Amino acid sequence: MISQTVEEKKYTRQEYFDFEVNSQEKHEYIDGEVRKMASETPNHNLIIGNAFFALKFALKTKNYDIFVSDQRLWIPEKNIYTYPDIMIIQGELQFQEGRKDTLMNPCLIGEVLSNSTQGYDKDEKFQAYRSIPSFQEYVLIDQYSPQIEHYRKTDRHQWLFTEYQGLDSILTLAIDGMTIPLADIYDKVRFD
Repeated sequence: MISQTVEEKKYTRQEYFDFEVNSQEKHEYIDGEVRKMASETPNHNLIIGNAFFALKFALKTKNYDIFVSDQRLWIPEKNIYTYPDIMIIQGELQFQEGRKDTLMNPCLIGEVLSNSTQGYDKDEKFQAYRSIPSFQEYVLIDQYSPQIEHYRKTDRHQWLFTEYQGLDSILTLAIDGMTIPLADIYDKVRFD
């Protein structure tokens, strides 16, 4: 989630890291611009927790690692550092050279949508994620109603879109043919 630019200036990557290490809040770095991440809602946190639990349980004996919100991702082709809500990595973790806190090789990324970040997550962020060679699946989870948009890479420049609506729906991922009921992802989420 993105909210506001920290200061109207271009930051180097090192200036960003120096700033981020000393900050109590998370920030994204977008080609020299540092943006404060928006605060999260209870629904947002419940959804991330529920998704993590379901994924962790389904993949516990498989060669995958699952990360949430606080794990930084480096997208070198777009010169972006970001914190996806959910990230799955298959096999060996690939870190940015010289760092042990910044990953580079997710196969799946999930974002919980908010009114303020929906456009960014669906457009610019998805475009940046597609430049990651290992990236194969994108899951966009609505926090206001039980609805998920799922994109799965089928060819170099082709993505298959599937929409899931309602608590009776079951999300089907390419990862190991995994299925997750939307009722599990939205457990205890309160819709207004």
